[in-house]
Amino acid sequence: MYEAYWGLTTAPFQNVPDPNFFFLSAQHREGLARLLYAVKHNKGAALLVGDVGCGKTTLSRALILQLAEEKYDVGLVTNPTMPGNDFLEEIDLQLGIQCGSNSKVALLRALNDRLLSNAQEGKDTVLIVDEAHCIRDPEVFEELRMLLNFQLNERFLLTLILMAQPEIREMIGRITQLDQRIAIRYHLRPLDQAETAHYVNYRLEKAGAKRQLFPEEALPLIWQQSRGVPRIINTLCDLCLLEGCASRAKVVDAALIKRVAATMV
Repeated sequence: MYEAYWGLTTAPFQNVPDPNFFFLSAQHREGLARLLYAVKHNKGAALLVGDVGCGKTTLSRALILQLAEEKYDVGLVTNPTMPGNDFLEEIDLQLGIQCGSNSKVALLRALNDRLLSNAQEGKDTVLIVDEAHCIRDPEVFEELRMLLNFQLNERFLLTLILMAQPEIREMIGRITQLDQRIAIRYHLRPLDQAETAHYVNYRLEKAGAKRQLFPEEALPLIWQQSRGVPRIINTLCDLCLLEGCASRAKVVDAALIKRVAATMV
Protein backbone atom coordinates (compact mmCIF):
# COMPACT_ATOMS: atom_id res chain seq x y z
CA MET A 1 0.00 0.00 0.00
CA TYR A 2 2.81 2.42 0.85
CA GLU A 3 5.74 0.60 -0.79
CA ALA A 4 5.87 2.72 -3.93
CA TYR A 5 5.84 5.95 -1.93
CA TRP A 6 8.88 4.91 0.12
CA GLY A 7 10.67 3.25 -2.78
CA LEU A 8 10.31 -0.27 -1.40
CA THR A 9 9.83 -3.52 -3.29
CA THR A 10 7.83 -5.20 -0.52
CA ALA A 11 6.37 -4.45 2.89
CA PRO A 12 9.27 -4.68 5.36
CA PHE A 13 7.45 -5.14 8.66
CA GLN A 14 4.94 -7.93 8.16
CA ASN A 15 4.30 -10.00 11.29
CA VAL A 16 4.76 -13.34 9.55
CA PRO A 17 7.63 -15.83 10.06
CA ASP A 18 9.36 -15.04 6.76
CA PRO A 19 12.92 -16.42 7.00
CA ASN A 20 13.99 -13.94 4.30
CA PHE A 21 13.60 -11.23 6.94
CA PHE A 22 15.21 -13.24 9.74
CA PHE A 23 17.49 -10.88 11.65
CA LEU A 24 20.45 -12.60 13.29
CA SER A 25 20.94 -10.69 16.49
CA ALA A 26 23.57 -12.15 18.81
CA GLN A 27 20.78 -13.92 20.70
CA HIS A 28 19.08 -15.30 17.60
CA ARG A 29 22.43 -16.50 16.27
CA GLU A 30 23.15 -18.28 19.55
CA GLY A 31 19.66 -19.78 19.72
CA LEU A 32 19.89 -21.05 16.15
CA ALA A 33 23.37 -22.45 16.78
CA ARG A 34 22.16 -24.38 19.82
CA LEU A 35 19.20 -25.86 17.97
CA LEU A 36 21.42 -26.88 15.05
CA TYR A 37 23.83 -28.47 17.51
CA ALA A 38 20.97 -30.46 19.06
CA VAL A 39 19.88 -31.69 15.64
CA LYS A 40 23.27 -32.45 14.13
CA HIS A 41 24.59 -34.22 17.22
CA ASN A 42 21.40 -36.20 17.98
CA LYS A 43 20.90 -34.68 21.42
CA GLY A 44 17.33 -35.95 21.69
CA ALA A 45 15.48 -32.83 22.81
CA ALA A 46 16.00 -29.07 22.87
CA LEU A 47 13.91 -26.25 24.28
CA LEU A 48 13.90 -22.65 23.07
CA VAL A 49 11.78 -20.25 25.10
CA GLY A 50 11.04 -16.59 24.54
CA ASP A 51 8.49 -13.97 25.46
CA VAL A 52 5.59 -13.19 23.15
CA GLY A 53 6.74 -11.69 19.86
CA CYS A 54 10.49 -12.28 20.30
CA GLY A 55 10.91 -14.26 17.08
CA LYS A 56 10.65 -17.93 18.10
CA THR A 57 8.49 -18.94 15.14
CA THR A 58 10.68 -17.10 12.63
CA LEU A 59 13.73 -18.77 14.14
CA SER A 60 12.07 -22.18 13.71
CA ARG A 61 11.57 -21.48 10.00
CA ALA A 62 15.19 -20.37 9.69
CA LEU A 63 16.23 -23.62 11.36
CA ILE A 64 14.26 -25.67 8.83
CA LEU A 65 16.02 -23.88 5.97
CA GLN A 66 19.34 -25.01 7.45
CA LEU A 67 18.30 -28.68 7.30
CA ALA A 68 18.92 -30.15 3.85
CA GLU A 69 16.02 -32.29 2.59
CA GLU A 70 18.31 -35.12 1.55
CA LYS A 71 19.68 -35.39 5.09
CA TYR A 72 16.73 -34.46 7.33
CA ASP A 73 13.07 -35.48 7.51
CA VAL A 74 11.38 -32.55 9.28
CA GLY A 75 7.90 -32.33 10.75
CA LEU A 76 6.45 -29.07 12.07
CA VAL A 77 3.49 -29.01 14.46
CA THR A 78 2.13 -25.47 14.80
CA ASN A 79 -1.05 -26.23 16.77
CA PRO A 80 -0.27 -28.57 19.67
CA THR A 81 -3.52 -27.91 21.56
CA MET A 82 -5.13 -31.19 20.47
CA PRO A 83 -5.50 -34.23 22.76
CA GLY A 84 -2.94 -37.04 22.84
CA ASN A 85 -4.13 -39.35 20.07
CA ASP A 86 -4.91 -36.46 17.73
CA PHE A 87 -1.46 -35.06 18.50
CA LEU A 88 0.19 -38.32 17.44
CA GLU A 89 -1.92 -38.32 14.29
CA GLU A 90 -0.77 -34.75 13.56
CA ILE A 91 2.89 -35.77 13.97
CA ASP A 92 2.43 -38.57 11.45
CA LEU A 93 0.64 -36.21 9.09
CA GLN A 94 3.39 -33.58 9.27
CA LEU A 95 6.02 -36.23 8.53
CA GLY A 96 3.98 -37.48 5.58
CA ILE A 97 3.26 -40.85 7.21
CA GLN A 98 0.20 -42.69 5.96
CA CYS A 99 -1.51 -44.67 8.69
CA GLY A 100 -4.67 -46.68 8.14
CA SER A 101 -5.81 -46.34 11.73
CA ASN A 102 -5.90 -43.59 14.34
CA SER A 103 -5.30 -45.99 17.21
CA LYS A 104 -2.34 -45.08 19.41
CA VAL A 105 -0.61 -48.39 18.73
CA ALA A 106 -0.93 -48.00 14.96
CA LEU A 107 0.20 -44.37 14.98
CA LEU A 108 3.28 -45.14 17.07
CA ARG A 109 4.14 -48.19 15.00
CA ALA A 110 3.92 -46.18 11.78
CA LEU A 111 6.11 -43.46 13.29
CA ASN A 112 8.65 -45.99 14.53
CA ASP A 113 8.80 -47.59 11.08
CA ARG A 114 9.50 -44.19 9.51
CA LEU A 115 12.23 -43.38 12.04
CA LEU A 116 13.96 -46.71 11.43
CA SER A 117 13.63 -46.33 7.67
CA ASN A 118 15.13 -42.84 7.81
CA ALA A 119 18.03 -44.06 9.95
CA GLN A 120 18.74 -46.87 7.49
CA GLU A 121 18.80 -44.33 4.65
CA GLY A 122 21.16 -42.04 6.56
CA LYS A 123 18.49 -39.43 7.30
CA ASP A 124 17.75 -37.84 10.66
CA THR A 125 14.19 -37.15 11.77
CA VAL A 126 13.37 -33.81 13.39
CA LEU A 127 10.09 -32.85 15.02
CA ILE A 128 9.52 -29.16 15.80
CA VAL A 129 6.61 -28.26 18.08
CA ASP A 130 5.87 -24.54 17.92
CA GLU A 131 3.75 -22.80 20.59
CA ALA A 132 4.39 -25.79 22.86
CA HIS A 133 3.23 -23.78 25.89
CA CYS A 134 -0.30 -24.12 24.50
CA ILE A 135 -0.32 -27.85 25.30
CA ARG A 136 -3.03 -28.41 27.89
CA ASP A 137 -3.45 -32.18 27.80
CA PRO A 138 -0.94 -33.85 30.16
CA GLU A 139 -1.09 -36.90 27.90
CA VAL A 140 0.60 -34.92 25.13
CA PHE A 141 3.64 -34.29 27.33
CA GLU A 142 3.70 -38.01 28.06
CA GLU A 143 3.62 -38.73 24.33
CA LEU A 144 6.54 -36.35 23.81
CA ARG A 145 8.48 -38.16 26.50
CA MET A 146 7.69 -41.50 24.88
CA LEU A 147 8.93 -40.27 21.50
CA LEU A 148 12.38 -39.94 23.03
CA ASN A 149 12.33 -43.68 23.73
CA PHE A 150 12.71 -44.28 20.00
CA GLN A 151 16.43 -45.03 20.08
CA LEU A 152 19.13 -47.29 18.78
CA ASN A 153 21.94 -48.35 21.08
CA GLU A 154 24.08 -45.39 20.09
CA ARG A 155 21.64 -42.64 19.16
CA PHE A 156 18.16 -41.13 19.30
CA LEU A 157 16.01 -41.80 16.25
CA LEU A 158 14.23 -38.47 16.68
CA THR A 159 15.29 -34.95 17.64
CA LEU A 160 12.49 -33.05 19.40
CA ILE A 161 12.57 -29.24 19.30
CA LEU A 162 10.13 -27.36 21.53
CA MET A 163 9.51 -23.65 20.89
CA ALA A 164 7.48 -21.98 23.63
CA GLN A 165 6.84 -19.12 26.00
CA PRO A 166 8.71 -19.28 29.33
CA GLU A 167 5.81 -20.78 31.30
CA ILE A 168 6.52 -24.14 29.66
CA ARG A 169 9.53 -24.58 31.93
CA GLU A 170 7.23 -25.02 34.93
CA MET A 171 4.98 -27.36 32.95
CA ILE A 172 7.88 -29.57 31.87
CA GLY A 173 9.48 -29.33 35.30
CA ARG A 174 6.58 -31.33 36.70
CA ILE A 175 7.51 -34.24 34.40
CA THR A 176 10.96 -35.22 35.62
CA GLN A 177 11.60 -37.85 32.96
CA LEU A 178 10.91 -35.37 30.16
CA ASP A 179 12.68 -32.46 31.85
CA GLN A 180 15.87 -34.48 32.30
CA ARG A 181 15.94 -35.44 28.62
CA ILE A 182 16.10 -31.87 27.37
CA ALA A 183 19.79 -31.53 26.64
CA ILE A 184 19.83 -28.05 25.07
CA ARG A 185 18.01 -24.97 26.40
CA TYR A 186 18.01 -21.32 25.42
CA HIS A 187 16.00 -18.23 26.40
CA LEU A 188 15.38 -15.69 23.62
CA ARG A 189 14.92 -12.18 25.02
CA PRO A 190 13.90 -8.80 23.50
CA LEU A 191 16.41 -6.82 21.46
CA ASP A 192 18.50 -4.11 23.09
CA GLN A 193 18.59 -0.54 21.76
CA ALA A 194 21.45 -1.07 19.31
CA GLU A 195 19.95 -4.34 18.03
CA THR A 196 16.59 -2.66 17.53
CA ALA A 197 18.18 -0.02 15.29
CA HIS A 198 20.00 -2.72 13.29
CA TYR A 199 16.78 -4.73 13.06
CA VAL A 200 14.79 -1.82 11.60
CA ASN A 201 17.49 -0.93 9.09
CA TYR A 202 18.02 -4.59 8.13
CA ARG A 203 14.38 -5.17 7.31
CA LEU A 204 14.17 -1.92 5.34
CA GLU A 205 17.26 -2.90 3.35
CA LYS A 206 15.80 -6.36 2.64
CA ALA A 207 12.64 -4.63 1.42
CA GLY A 208 14.62 -2.56 -1.08
CA ALA A 209 15.11 0.76 0.74
CA LYS A 210 17.76 2.90 -0.97
CA ARG A 211 17.89 5.65 1.65
CA GLN A 212 17.55 6.14 5.41
CA LEU A 213 13.80 6.20 6.06
CA PHE A 214 14.12 6.23 9.86
CA PRO A 215 16.76 8.81 10.90
CA GLU A 216 19.32 7.50 13.39
CA GLU A 217 18.16 9.93 16.06
CA ALA A 218 14.60 8.56 15.82
CA LEU A 219 15.51 4.89 16.23
CA PRO A 220 15.96 4.95 20.05
CA LEU A 221 12.31 5.95 20.26
CA ILE A 222 11.34 2.77 18.38
CA TRP A 223 13.16 0.77 21.05
CA GLN A 224 11.54 2.71 23.89
CA GLN A 225 8.05 2.26 22.50
CA SER A 226 8.47 -1.42 21.58
CA ARG A 227 10.65 -2.55 24.51
CA GLY A 228 12.72 -4.35 21.89
CA VAL A 229 10.03 -6.92 21.06
CA PRO A 230 10.25 -7.65 17.31
CA ARG A 231 6.51 -8.12 16.85
CA ILE A 232 5.80 -4.71 18.41
CA ILE A 233 8.65 -3.14 16.41
CA ASN A 234 7.05 -4.48 13.24
CA THR A 235 3.61 -3.17 14.11
CA LEU A 236 4.91 0.27 15.07
CA CYS A 237 7.18 0.68 12.05
CA ASP A 238 4.51 -0.57 9.66
CA LEU A 239 2.02 1.98 10.97
CA CYS A 240 4.67 4.71 10.84
CA LEU A 241 5.30 4.01 7.17
CA LEU A 242 1.56 4.01 6.51
CA GLU A 243 0.99 7.29 8.35
CA GLY A 244 4.11 8.81 6.79
CA CYS A 245 2.79 7.96 3.34
CA ALA A 246 -0.62 9.46 4.14
CA SER A 247 0.93 12.68 5.46
CA ARG A 248 3.53 12.84 2.63
CA ALA A 249 6.42 12.77 5.12
CA LYS A 250 9.97 12.61 3.76
CA VAL A 251 11.24 10.45 6.66
CA VAL A 252 9.83 8.77 9.74
CA ASP A 253 11.01 11.20 12.40
CA ALA A 254 10.52 11.21 16.17
CA ALA A 255 7.35 13.31 15.99
CA LEU A 256 5.74 10.84 13.59
CA ILE A 257 6.76 7.88 15.75
CA LYS A 258 5.29 9.49 18.87
CA ARG A 259 2.06 10.28 17.04
CA VAL A 260 1.65 6.73 15.82
CA ALA A 261 2.69 5.18 19.15
CA ALA A 262 0.00 7.20 20.92
CA THR A 263 -2.65 5.47 18.79
CA MET A 264 -1.38 2.01 19.81
CA VAL A 265 -2.00 2.45 23.54
